Amino acid sequence: MRIVIICLALTSMVHGQPVPPAPETRSADHTLRQATGDRLLIGTAVTSFDMGRPGLAALIAEQFGCLTAGNEMKPDSLQHMKGSFTFDRADQIVAFAKAHNMQMIGHTLCWHQQAPRWMFQDDNGRPLPRDIALANLKAHIETVVKHYKGKVKGWDVVNEAINDGPEPYLRDTPARRAIGDDFVLKAFEFAHKADPDAELYYNDYNIELDYKRDRALRLIRQIKAAGLRIDGVGIQGHWMLESPGVAEIERGIRAYVGEGLKVMITEMDIDVLPRRRGAGADLGAAETQGLDPYKAGLPDEVQQKLAQRYGDLFGLLMRFPQITRVTLWGTSDGDTWLNNFPVRGRTNHPMLFDRQLRPKPAFQSVIQALQSGRPRGGAGRKPN
Repeated sequence: MRIVIICLALTSMVHGQPVPPAPETRSADHTLRQATGDRLLIGTAVTSFDMGRPGLAALIAEQFGCLTAGNEMKPDSLQHMKGSFTFDRADQIVAFAKAHNMQMIGHTLCWHQQAPRWMFQDDNGRPLPRDIALANLKAHIETVVKHYKGKVKGWDVVNEAINDGPEPYLRDTPARRAIGDDFVLKAFEFAHKADPDAELYYNDYNIELDYKRDRALRLIRQIKAAGLRIDGVGIQGHWMLESPGVAEIERGIRAYVGEGLKVMITEMDIDVLPRRRGAGADLGAAETQGLDPYKAGLPDEVQQKLAQRYGDLFGLLMRFPQITRVTLWGTSDGDTWLNNFPVRGRTNHPMLFDRQLRPKPAFQSVIQALQSGRPRGGAGRKPN
């Protein structure tokens, strides 16, 4: 039976502006959030500015069942100055999610790349005493998590704490230098106390890959051994057109499933441009120059390869009931961060929708994979 959903216009306001209503959904065959059925959440990363772009906002409301704030919930965005919290832009995203019956994912409570300097360092860049750094981290997490209590389904508590090299095991960050290796455990402890009902995740790139997986498992086991809550692991999924292989990704998923955890693909995109280093999101791997072959558009041959790659990956993901969410890191090619990483100013095409917000062949591949993998009779995602 074909399901047609008519969404009534909503009168919710965000900072005096109407929240764009969800558009009329054509049929279950044409939207990601309906194609998933009850099987999983399908989401996208957004900014508060996206909410003010009517065409993009309508597409997001139509296609996705959950949102992740791309930047607005990161520590430096919420508390750039100590003790001064700025929730307005993040609140706008949360209001949009609520208005359109979407789940909200909090990203992230602790990350070295976008933490204010004062949180873990003194004015000269030296590590703060442990007790002061811990107090700063605790105050930030408690304030943020309590502010969004009942509004956020789950939190990426710590992001990208694991080193890419073999030693040290954890990345040498300001938080680790000030607090010690247990800064990760403390962050999970503080988050759970602030909202005992929220799910808690560890999020990182390339932790599904052979070279990094064992270190991620070590951290997860330490969190569990400390008696702390951890519900799931976020595999970011910044993948490329031809790598990593599906078999290696599957090995990673199986390893985390074996720990009794939910698995989320939290920042999925597929880079079609060449780069010197492989897949991932290490911001330290930026490149000063690189080829930019698709300025005029993606050739049909590459478009079909992208569709096949998305189809293969979603086909894999749908085989695991423990995968409860897939979030794309952006909605359209015009908004992807990969236009500026690892080389600034290139024209990338990694998403399911093009620069005119039109569905690409990859979109249809994902729809087919979602429909093939969902339980029979599942017509739509139930709120949870």
